[in-house]
Amino acid sequence: MMTAYHHAQRTIALAALMGLLSLPVNAGSLLEEKFDATGFASRGWFDSASPVVSTAQHIDGSTGSLEMRYLAGAITPATLPSPMRHSFTASDAVYVRYYVKYSDNWQGSNMPYHPHEFYLLTTADDRWIGPGNTHFTAYIEQNEGTLQMGMQDSLNINATKIGVDLTNVTESRGVAGCNGNPDGVSSDCYNAGTYRNGKWYRSAAVNFTDAQGPRYKANWHKIEAYVKFNSVVNGKGLADGVMQLWEDGALVVDRKNIIMRTAANATMKFNSILIGPWIGDGSPVDQTTWIDDLLVTDTLPIAPPNAPVLQASPGA
Repeated sequence: MMTAYHHAQRTIALAALMGLLSLPVNAGSLLEEKFDATGFASRGWFDSASPVVSTAQHIDGSTGSLEMRYLAGAITPATLPSPMRHSFTASDAVYVRYYVKYSDNWQGSNMPYHPHEFYLLTTADDRWIGPGNTHFTAYIEQNEGTLQMGMQDSLNINATKIGVDLTNVTESRGVAGCNGNPDGVSSDCYNAGTYRNGKWYRSAAVNFTDAQGPRYKANWHKIEAYVKFNSVVNGKGLADGVMQLWEDGALVVDRKNIIMRTAANATMKFNSILIGPWIGDGSPVDQTTWIDDLLVTDTLPIAPPNAPVLQASPGA
């Protein structure tokens, strides 16, 4: 016979079990997109909410992927002519994981820049801002087969002090170029009607190769990126921001000394992701990128390996 005590204990246990069952698949996740079906607007995507889903190309366990096909000479893919945007809960740190595959004739831009792929935007700008001229944009992409993360903060540039290092002078300055390079990494500074800047942190090796093997570009590869804003203490931005990149489990970019925000934008946080493929000089050939199984979280779910080992990519 069940006593009142045992009944209460059973009720508590069932409630606890239901609570566990109701947790999201990836605790702490801000966004999960499988690209298995259309109807992107119903899942919170905006700007372009009707991209092409490929059912022919996908990772194991999936039924579709985001197809981004550039026609020869095109700046943006015919299958995604305008960016896809998705907002999420604001966070100082963001982890992004996705799978990527390139067509076997992939050439990229054949330039030392582009194509842009993923952008992380912030609370300092409105949800429709163009990603190339903001208070801060973080980039996740590859150039000529080499993975890289980048940043620009053009709207923070002190245009009266171009070429002057303001790092220890004022917090009202650009951190990605034009007003100094506090971490010693070279940066861009150029006038496009207004001053623009940019800075890149690149893998030391080629990550997507033309030759068959573990890094063959036409195989699926898992890419993981982690970016964390630096601290702002006593009215000054500290050089403790983080940008990290993994390819198939191998750590290929590891920077932990970056200033991304100053006291002028001390409360700035990441709050949206933009998928905006772009080859500014036009695609040299008809070529395609596929993206699958995107995850965005506010925590780093993997421990940086001490001795990274390149792992096999999941098959299509």
